[in-house]
Amino acid sequence: MISISKMLGDTEHYGDTLRYARGAREQRHGAARGHGPVVVWNCIRTCNLRCRHCYTGSDGRDYEKMDTETARAFINDLAEFHVPVLLISGGEPLLREDLPELISHARSVGLRVTISTNGTLITAAGAAELKKLGVSYVGISLDGPEAVNDGFRGKKGAFSAALVGLRHCQAAGQKVGLRFTINRHNHRYINDIFDLVEQENIPRICFYHLVYSGRGSVMAAAEDVSHEESRAAMDAIIRRTEDFHRRGLDKEVLTVDNHADAAYLYLRLRERDPARAEKALALLRANGGNRSGIAIAQVDWEGNVHPDQFTAHRLGNVRERKFGAIWTDMSNPILAGLKDRRPLLRGRCAACRWLDICNGNFRARAEALHGDFWAADPACYLSDGEIL
Repeated sequence: MISISKMLGDTEHYGDTLRYARGAREQRHGAARGHGPVVVWNCIRTCNLRCRHCYTGSDGRDYEKMDTETARAFINDLAEFHVPVLLISGGEPLLREDLPELISHARSVGLRVTISTNGTLITAAGAAELKKLGVSYVGISLDGPEAVNDGFRGKKGAFSAALVGLRHCQAAGQKVGLRFTINRHNHRYINDIFDLVEQENIPRICFYHLVYSGRGSVMAAAEDVSHEESRAAMDAIIRRTEDFHRRGLDKEVLTVDNHADAAYLYLRLRERDPARAEKALALLRANGGNRSGIAIAQVDWEGNVHPDQFTAHRLGNVRERKFGAIWTDMSNPILAGLKDRRPLLRGRCAACRWLDICNGNFRARAEALHGDFWAADPACYLSDGEIL
């Protein structure tokens, strides 16, 4: 996750304290010194939508999930391991009936709680309850204008319902933002999303690059953007973020899941503002690039632990062993490799001069397209001249 707004405008938000903490890149088991990783908990697989890019392959069926007692014990384990943030996702997490109880418990043991949702089920009362429970942030997914979003998410009216949910959060004083996954159907609408952010006074927007996992794995060749389109998308994000900053609009803008963005942003900055470019480079080096298996973890609805939301390799199950024991078990070759991956990388990634700010990008994409976990990430859009 790269804070474009921080690189371009010196803004400061909560996540920056973890992303750019001194010594963060040297950590092997957590987001920063003294912390475990940020944990994404897909607390339920069931969803009221059926999105084309869903990494969990969620739909309306009833899937197995951890019961309340097991979930509370799991949350206790996260607190014991000093996890700084629990990001509750799905499926659609608001379909889980005991969600308020579990949020309350997580807050009581000192965890910061955020929620990732499609937003369509957030009522006025529901938003007020999330605020009262102490949820730090609600991320709502929108993937373009109404027709594009609804087609992508498999349900007419999803855009309008999500926007109503967002407005309910704002009315309740609950911090809320947007999540947008870039793909070939919507990359032309990035400016429209920035317009929406301004019109609705939304404080945060995260632009996700597509990772080939779940239903998204079948989209890799046919529905991901080209390298040229990735560059154009980044140019639009940079331009609009700078415009917000010039006009004094405090918006947190981030890109997620493609650390080629770090090098691309630095190279663009170096062309016109070398001093700011070097400041940005220092922050990016402090972060260290992709930290799947280090600073980010995923636990699915059955309790299986993965290096991130998209990597299928199972590291263990929290119903059998404590999360911290699984996360520090270096006998697992995938987990151990991710914690020190440079000697294992192959192809363009192995030769790249930006490894200190990218760290080999996303292994799930490499495995999905090449069948080799350590191959070059096919979504890296930097030219040979830019990486060598």
